[in-house]
Amino acid sequence: MKKVKETPLMAQYNAIKSQHPDAILLFRVGDFYETFGKDAIKASEVLGITLTARNNGSSKIELAGFPHHSMPTYLPKLVQSGLRVAVCDQLEKPSKLKKIVKRGVTEVVTPGVTLNETILDYKKNNFLAAIHKQSHQRFGLSLLDISTGEFYVTEGQVSYIDNLMQSYQPAEVIYQRGLKKEIESLWADSFYMYPLDDWIFQDTYCYEKLTEHFQVNSLKGYGIDESKACYVAAGAALHYLGTTENKNLQHIRSISRLEADQFVWMDKFTIRNLELLFSNHPSGVSLLDVIDRTITAMGGRLLKKWLVNPLKSIDAINERLDIVRFLSDQTPMREDLTTHFSQIGDLERLITKVPMGKINPREVKHLHHSLQTCGLVKSMFAKSKNDLLMQQAELLDPCDPLIEKIQTTLLDEVSVKTDRGQLIRDGFNDEVDELRRLIKNSKDVLLEVQMKEIEKTGIDNLKVGFNNVFGYYFEVTNKHKDKGLVPDHWVRKQTLTNAERYISQDLKDLETKILQAEERIVILEQQLFMDLVFEINSYIANIQQNAACLAKLDCLNGFAQLVIDRHYCRPYINDSTEISIKAGRHPVIETQLSASESYIPNDIYLSNDDQQIIMITGPNMSGKSAILRQTALICLLAQIGCFVPATEAKIGWVDKIFTRVGASDNISSGESTFMVEMNETASILNNMTDRSLILLDEIGRGTSTFDGISIAWAIGEFLHNNDKARPKTLFATHYHELNLLENLFDRIKNFHVSTREFNQKIIFLRKLERGGKAHSFGIHVARLAGMPSQVLQRASEILQQLEQAKMDETLGGSIEKKLSTVEAPVQLTMFGAQRDPILDAIKEAFLELDINRMTPLECMQKLDELQRLFTEGEA
Repeated sequence: MKKVKETPLMAQYNAIKSQHPDAILLFRVGDFYETFGKDAIKASEVLGITLTARNNGSSKIELAGFPHHSMPTYLPKLVQSGLRVAVCDQLEKPSKLKKIVKRGVTEVVTPGVTLNETILDYKKNNFLAAIHKQSHQRFGLSLLDISTGEFYVTEGQVSYIDNLMQSYQPAEVIYQRGLKKEIESLWADSFYMYPLDDWIFQDTYCYEKLTEHFQVNSLKGYGIDESKACYVAAGAALHYLGTTENKNLQHIRSISRLEADQFVWMDKFTIRNLELLFSNHPSGVSLLDVIDRTITAMGGRLLKKWLVNPLKSIDAINERLDIVRFLSDQTPMREDLTTHFSQIGDLERLITKVPMGKINPREVKHLHHSLQTCGLVKSMFAKSKNDLLMQQAELLDPCDPLIEKIQTTLLDEVSVKTDRGQLIRDGFNDEVDELRRLIKNSKDVLLEVQMKEIEKTGIDNLKVGFNNVFGYYFEVTNKHKDKGLVPDHWVRKQTLTNAERYISQDLKDLETKILQAEERIVILEQQLFMDLVFEINSYIANIQQNAACLAKLDCLNGFAQLVIDRHYCRPYINDSTEISIKAGRHPVIETQLSASESYIPNDIYLSNDDQQIIMITGPNMSGKSAILRQTALICLLAQIGCFVPATEAKIGWVDKIFTRVGASDNISSGESTFMVEMNETASILNNMTDRSLILLDEIGRGTSTFDGISIAWAIGEFLHNNDKARPKTLFATHYHELNLLENLFDRIKNFHVSTREFNQKIIFLRKLERGGKAHSFGIHVARLAGMPSQVLQRASEILQQLEQAKMDETLGGSIEKKLSTVEAPVQLTMFGAQRDPILDAIKEAFLELDINRMTPLECMQKLDELQRLFTEGEA
């Protein structure tokens, strides 16, 4: 087979592409980034750009590209579609002496490794996860955000790792290629996965990778020296960053171990069901949406971590609550703090760009302004006379020497790019000042030289001129030339009829300065700017500490604003095993009501000793699920240090929150709705403790009635009688038979959500009251949903007949026998009918009338409508 001849350009491209075979290679050619072959086909599809072809020697190859200045538009689209992108730039200026420009990959951008602001969500971390399987049941997990420097590790069983994955939502997951099938079966449906070679996950290599990076002899100081699962996952993550051309990682200064016992346990079902971070509905609202009053990007990211990691330490919780209380009482301080936060940039991500050399002049000025504002916050807290805020003031370092350095180095207004000049302040560098003077006053400078030379030589009509052949020159008329006044070191360059032209070394030096001043000043200012960036490197630790402190204060200041806006109260966290909430409200639902509606608050009391399980019955849409969820959300808000929507809340801290609500399936794994329900419930029963809070909503509804009742009954018994724990439980159900449990078990209490019937309509009072309820009003809810009237009428008939059969003791408990008593509906036939659908429709319309609210005219119009309905039916 004849070998295809490559052009020099394509030979260079193919060599670079071979180093990044699984990435889209953006190849810089002049003013364009080009893609070739399969990359071009894929890029054209994702970006919607034109696909063309070009000759590569004797063959054709697909081609698609875009202007280099459009990179901020197209790069995010490629990465957000789940593609890896290698950016190949020209490393030198084009030259006529070289056939081809030197090129190389300057950056590899992946979903989990990027500093590109158009890709990153400013209030969301962009974690790269690395998973290592240490043993059959033991996994290691590292979470690294290169854009902020955060680095976490942990280890545990797959359920724990999965829970953290769902909480932290990594943008990319790397793992050992040899475990591809197993790892991807667990997480490929939810995350972008990328395998690495097996050798990368060797414990010795990963240990050395970490100790080398942190410049330590061992990992004991980080608490992972004996944990292979942790340090192998972390080492693999650092290795991966190196493969993406990210070498300078000084901003990753530490590694923190996530300890499961520090935070409230919530499995992925609970995080989903409580809609903490995202709503399960496209137009829905999450808890985060409602409580997020943060101003800074750092605060927004921290709040998300707080929401999925509520505290268990009473002291730590109360410290947050004390600050919230103080700020909510100090309106001027809270308002000033809000103003200051609005002027603080994303310090975490700004300082990350410094060691990587990717910060631009405008961002340095933003850093400068943010540090100045940090100083104002420090001063405010230092004068607050509040011990906790004064402690925070001690942690803040405005970095005054750095502020002064930036102020004296950079102009007040600078451009984003460094190749346009106008960066360095006048008076900072003598050479810059001289070059600017040359550029601005070149004519005056030449005149000054001319006057000096006249004075030195005595040639009173000496002129300084310029031409394109030999540049600047001295012109001496023949009259003065013959007098011997021309200095010996001048070199004659041109003879004219009446004069001679000369050059001197000093004049040539000045010429070089003037002609190259603009180019030289750009190069010099770039060097001075990079010197400044290098100096900022020494402040990384201080600025990261400032960012962490300000993020915390931003969250707490937002909580204080909620107190004012939503009338939240301070929760009291204690060591008891009781939860007592007075007039509790759902924090999300109450914000979604119209101006004419008000949320109906409810009291909740749970205790391991006397009211461990509340069995809640009541009709559909009455608010049972809202009461369940609001109880969990109030406990959660309290344990992240936020005030709560209630008039009083006394909460014995909880260590786990479990929920089993809603109906969903997992068809891809062969799991039905009922199987998913049973899996989630089994997880709850196997992991509950004395301090757990459990929400169960409609357990057993996915199977037959008797099966469902039996399972729900057995679960209720187990929660009460097991020897393991007495978890506080809210159990909402339509199985009214479960009300009998109160008679058998002393810590199970019946409650219901009240309703009122008025004019054959149901009014939901949404109030939790003592005692069970034996009516679900399902047909009423079906009517509200717009169910056809024939279906509603027939359902009412069947229900009435079943209720009559229920009272017939001769039928026993068999549902089949009771259903056998239901009469078939009478059909309209040509031989006669006992039932007229027109009459049924008129009856239905009459029943829906609210006569007390109708005007006389509306009554007449309704009668006319019904009369026409009857006459048209007869016709």
